[in-house]
Amino acid sequence: MNVLIIVDVQNDFVPGGALAVSEGDQVVPVINRLQPQFDLVVATQDWHPANHGSFAANHPGKRIGEAIKLNGLPQILWPVHCVQNTPGAEFVRSLDTARVTRVFQKGTDPQIDSYSGFFDNGHRRATGLDAFLKERNVTEVSVVGLATDYCVKFTALDSVTLGFKTNLIEEACRGVNLKPGDVARALEEMRRAGVQIVGGVK
Repeated sequence: MNVLIIVDVQNDFVPGGALAVSEGDQVVPVINRLQPQFDLVVATQDWHPANHGSFAANHPGKRIGEAIKLNGLPQILWPVHCVQNTPGAEFVRSLDTARVTRVFQKGTDPQIDSYSGFFDNGHRRATGLDAFLKERNVTEVSVVGLATDYCVKFTALDSVTLGFKTNLIEEACRGVNLKPGDVARALEEMRRAGVQIVGGVK
């Protein structure tokens, strides 16, 4: 069985959002066309409490983009984004969610960030996605969404480590590129780890 994992296609990550990814909205029609090719579709959703430690606003004197230590882990400080029960945390309206079997929320602990759809950044707590897929005998995973160099990358890396044959559909992803070349480096890191970087819609 194969699964499509749609990562964080939420209002705050597309143009006009609090942490907008350039061209982030352009992945939506591609993802919508891809979905019927898969046995199973799931989605992840950034779902932060307002006091989340990854928000620069919660660290007086710190700026967006600065690096700190949060709960013993390196942490980039971000704008306030995807706060629980706010419009910014909702899925982009044009994303077809009719086929989405289950949504896995992440980033809910204010003390630790969670880029991957499988675990928090310290691998201290699982979201339940791994168990969900294995219960359904999923063998192959394809990852799409936002953003290539953060949540998509870490989801794909965890997927391959957990033993799934893992594909990244490049056409259906966009990156932050906080530093020039971040997306290219992320793609190479995934490739080295065994993730197959593939094209788009058949």
